[in-house]
Amino acid sequence: MSELAERPSTAGQRLGAPESFGVSTLEPGLRPPAQPPGRQVSIRVQMLDDTQEVFQISQRAPGKVLFDLVCVHLNLTEGDYFGLEYTDHRKMTVWLDLLKPALKQIRRPKNTILRFVVKFFPPDHTQLMEELTRYLFALQIKRDLACGRLICNDTSAALMVSHIIQSEIGDFDETQSWQHLLHNKYLPDQDAIRDKIIDCHRQHNGQTPAESDYQLLEIARRLEMYGVRLYPAKDREGTKLSLTVAHTGVLVFQGYTKINAFNWSKIRKLSFKRKRFLIKLRADPTQNSHHDTLEFAMASRDCCKVFWKICVEYHAFFRLFEEPKPKPKPILFTRGSSFRFSGRTQKQIIDHMKDSELKKVPFERKHSKVLSSSSMSPRSSSFRSQVPRESATSVPLSDQPDSARLEARANGTEERPAITPPTNGFPDGTLNSDPSHQNHNGAGQHLLNPESLETKVSPHESPRVVTNGSGPGDGETGVAGMEDVGPIPEGQPLSPLTSPLLIEAGYVRNDDEEEARRKKFPTDKAYFIAKELLTTERTYLKDLQVITEFFQKAAGKDEAFPDAVKNLISSHYEPIYRFHRAFLKETEQRLAQWEGRSNAHIKGDYQRIGDVLLKNVQGLRQLTVHLQKHSECLVELERACRSSRKVEALCRDLEQQRVCYLPLYIFLLRPLHRLLHYKLILERLCKHYPPTHEDFRDSRAALAEISETALQLQGIMMKMENFQKLLELKKDLTGIENLVLPGREFIRLGCLSKLSGKGLQQRMFFLFSDCLMYTSRGMTPSNQFKVHGQLPLYGMTIRESEEEWGVPHSFTLFGQRQSIVVAASCAAEMERWVEDIRMAIDLAEQGSGPNADLLSTSPPDSKPLEDVGAEPESEEELCGSRSSLERQSQRGNTTVHVCWHRNTSVSMVDFSIAVENQLSGNLLRKFKNSNGWQKLWVVFTNFSLFFYKSHQDEYPLASLPLLGYAVTVPAESENIHKDYVFKLHFKSHVYYFRSESEYTFERWMEVIRSATCSASRPLLSSRKDLY
Repeated sequence: MSELAERPSTAGQRLGAPESFGVSTLEPGLRPPAQPPGRQVSIRVQMLDDTQEVFQISQRAPGKVLFDLVCVHLNLTEGDYFGLEYTDHRKMTVWLDLLKPALKQIRRPKNTILRFVVKFFPPDHTQLMEELTRYLFALQIKRDLACGRLICNDTSAALMVSHIIQSEIGDFDETQSWQHLLHNKYLPDQDAIRDKIIDCHRQHNGQTPAESDYQLLEIARRLEMYGVRLYPAKDREGTKLSLTVAHTGVLVFQGYTKINAFNWSKIRKLSFKRKRFLIKLRADPTQNSHHDTLEFAMASRDCCKVFWKICVEYHAFFRLFEEPKPKPKPILFTRGSSFRFSGRTQKQIIDHMKDSELKKVPFERKHSKVLSSSSMSPRSSSFRSQVPRESATSVPLSDQPDSARLEARANGTEERPAITPPTNGFPDGTLNSDPSHQNHNGAGQHLLNPESLETKVSPHESPRVVTNGSGPGDGETGVAGMEDVGPIPEGQPLSPLTSPLLIEAGYVRNDDEEEARRKKFPTDKAYFIAKELLTTERTYLKDLQVITEFFQKAAGKDEAFPDAVKNLISSHYEPIYRFHRAFLKETEQRLAQWEGRSNAHIKGDYQRIGDVLLKNVQGLRQLTVHLQKHSECLVELERACRSSRKVEALCRDLEQQRVCYLPLYIFLLRPLHRLLHYKLILERLCKHYPPTHEDFRDSRAALAEISETALQLQGIMMKMENFQKLLELKKDLTGIENLVLPGREFIRLGCLSKLSGKGLQQRMFFLFSDCLMYTSRGMTPSNQFKVHGQLPLYGMTIRESEEEWGVPHSFTLFGQRQSIVVAASCAAEMERWVEDIRMAIDLAEQGSGPNADLLSTSPPDSKPLEDVGAEPESEEELCGSRSSLERQSQRGNTTVHVCWHRNTSVSMVDFSIAVENQLSGNLLRKFKNSNGWQKLWVVFTNFSLFFYKSHQDEYPLASLPLLGYAVTVPAESENIHKDYVFKLHFKSHVYYFRSESEYTFERWMEVIRSATCSASRPLLSSRKDLY
């Protein structure tokens, strides 16, 4: 590639940042659009940190060229949240239109200063993936506070200012904090609450600038005036009001109080006519027709047009899937405005950050005296010595990415430049004996002296000139893989990779180091079986905490919750939790001794796990009386929910918390499921050991004990699983009152096409032991499925009818009152449905009446269903048909909905297999177009992968439903060249995961195969036995 001529360097380049041009395009690494020929004009832009930069653009260049230049100068990838505003010749503040020539909008460029500010304020700051983006948002909040635009109470104001001060001067020092407040103005009435600010600052010791930004945005986003720009208006009676626009729709304020809100879903059209701004609402049957249109008078037509434009842009940014296409030019007459939103929508930004591994780049916190390594990962001194000087001296060690900082605290190595060597190449942290301990509040951090290292820039320094395409070179901006990092040439930065939603700790490995670690730690298969016991026990204890801690805490706050139910659950789950907490501690100690990480290790005595298992399995048998009562706990809780709306709302609110990443009732079943896990682990251990091994006798004895206990509780577990499944399906269905009936058993659910007069229509079918229901996806807020019909199985016959109807994979169901023709997606899917339906028909005809079992305690439900669930962060978009970014509740991401969107089915047999195949542990993840591997804590359960930064996190940051996915080994052409790698792919979505050993690789492949595409699941020879 040709060499570029020397040009003035940008701030990002002086910090050693890589060149980045992926601002308003989905393809990273592209340059801004070429400027049209013509005379170059200087445009002055004021940044959010109050510095000014001068950019050279062509006289005929559109506004997008200038905006892209600003984003490239800042190395900003999520630039579409921002915009350029300026004051025009009418003294009005307007946004620069990216599609129109910049100089046609800026009449006097020499006398105009554009301001780079936040334009679109997302409702959740966790949607901002990069630390630089959050830093710029924090600067915007700081500016809005100072100018009085962000109105809030004194407590919120003091807390926000304290976080700003923490990011600027670091930990509290009384003299320094007072002096800083005296010389800096953060609030119009700052002196009145100075003591409050000092008290709040005192509590932030050890908080890095990145954490302070996060906390500042967390507080600001909850304020009513967050991101609000008021546009004066009057209603029809002449009352002075203000209009504004937000991600939800158009808001009406009176003073600083919100008095009305019009959601985008209720707005049919926005328009203006002269001074009148019109909001046309969708017809409401309960209102009169003249209420359909609301009218507001603004100061002028220009004011109406400015507000109308920003409304159009907000609607497109937050509601549309992609940038709207331009309207075709009319041949004769024009009608209406041709204005449209230009740039990526929020969904495109989020998808772009998901699908690409983008580099973190260092940046300078202009007002901060705290050393901030905004993008540096902890590395050895040999790596640090090769960083360009400006980058090394102006970036503090205290501001590492959250995962690096948290892991460093967990390992007690936060002040060291390198992370503690991991186990078998996987940084795993120290083993924590108390799983309830969270590492979000660590000790204060040691900071280098900012006076000795920080490179300061004078605020009076003359603006720098940036030209289009200026950069260090013309090469690609890709990053070398984390496993292939060699010596870093002068002028290039350290480049730890980030992935969507999850920030990597940044530990860099090479093959020699990894091989050395693998030789250092045990490689025996028994060790990895024991490690599986440890990792799954950690997850199991977290699941128990949902019941023993979060549920009990919520129930204790609500006086309406029956004390009898609360005490029943507490008395039978608390002893289980305490027992397993001690078991986890003992297992952690044994693994530490096995690995040689303890002073008490003696290899011959401690390289085994059977004795620990035998001791605790014998102790677990004494808790059988509690396990037998868990079915009663489930029934009584369901009864309380039916009898009290307040109890039902409490459980619904608990499911909306992120710690409750599965339906609540599943957590009640966990202790019984865990018995199966112990049994399977011990079976693998006994199969591995020869009879002469010293651990074989203990392992075999423990297997006998746990097998007896599991057999004793098997009947209770099967009834509870069926009852729980019926309760969950009840929440997914509407239009049926008696789903939970005595004797009814769930068999299969899935997607089939039903033949009707309109052709084949997609329907969701639910097969039970007494009937077959078919439904369609409704339009309720919780996306429930509406029941259209029920076919009793008694007397039903089934016949394959592909030749009769000419529809592939079709069969006809002949009922006593109704017959229907349905078609499956493939031959294997049809075979599964036909086999299960025939089995269910046999069960219905053999049954002489309802059996007395657990379901007899649940009378038919008579209450209307309500929305239930939480909002999981899923990596796979399930709802491509929706035209907005409205987030669904957990009911919109259940197994039923996944089957609907991926056109597959699952049976109760599959659910039972999934219960046995739960797995947890560290994996390295890589995307299709990335070069680096990222360490994650991964939990597989309920047909999904849940991703955490570490095992100590309380809740997952993302999830990936696996139904419909295929799992394979990468081909040679994919150039992975690593051991123990498996590949997950569905349509264009591809993920690579790397395990630490052959055993863990085989285990992950085994459990994921049980949940991937149904074609890969073998038909069981005798399913009837399970029912």
